[in-house]
Amino acid sequence: MSYSNSSMGSGSRGARRTVEFGRTYVVRPKGKHQATIIWLHGLGDNGSSSSQMLETLPLPNIKWICPTAPTRPVTILGGFPCTAWFDAGDLAVDGQDDVEGLDTSAAHIANLLSTEPADIKVGIGGFSMGAATALYSATCFAQGKYGNGYPYSIKLKAVIGLSGWLPCSRSLRNKIEGSVEGARRAASLPILLCHGKCDDVVPYKHGEKSCQTLASAGFRYVVVRIYDGIGHYTVPKEMDEVCNWLNIRLGLDGSRF
Repeated sequence: MSYSNSSMGSGSRGARRTVEFGRTYVVRPKGKHQATIIWLHGLGDNGSSSSQMLETLPLPNIKWICPTAPTRPVTILGGFPCTAWFDAGDLAVDGQDDVEGLDTSAAHIANLLSTEPADIKVGIGGFSMGAATALYSATCFAQGKYGNGYPYSIKLKAVIGLSGWLPCSRSLRNKIEGSVEGARRAASLPILLCHGKCDDVVPYKHGEKSCQTLASAGFRYVVVRIYDGIGHYTVPKEMDEVCNWLNIRLGLDGSRF
């Protein structure tokens, strides 16, 4: 499945651009379908590798949707083109943000979730740049709009970020504090953040700062798990944490089929 989006543009970057997303992979629930989670891969990866990992998890009641990011030049790689949810020049909380790229990817993700049945709980998770995009979507949900002002209508129930960071954080607190509805939505959304203490790609300090920023902006249910001796990769203990957290936060039927 591929998807083109030419309607989501940010005024901060001038002309709108057409973006072609890669193939989307779906892992069907083995049991009763109770929740759907979009899972976003890291820089240079694809939805196929995500789906292969997720189908091994003991979460039979979740449908996983694993899209593939567009191929685009990436500043941090010297302009080398690879799959990326947005352009990144500095993997840091306070780096220059590609709002247009973030909005376009967040809109694509929301579009994939928009056709899920009304009784299905929906969420977004990801690794590294995918985690950053998931957290950006969480802020769009809280504000009720994308960075460019278009309305965000998906009702998220859970967000997971593994080894990631929070884009567009500088003015987040003021934007949410200025809205009663925004503060309510932020306070209602559970977020799980996991990070390796020895991450040399997205340093742990960026994950720590992201957590602090989310908390100060009114996200009350942020759970943080830190792993000593772990770098920029996932480990079984971390994925066990993800499974337990999703079962509890989404009220799933555990491992029963």
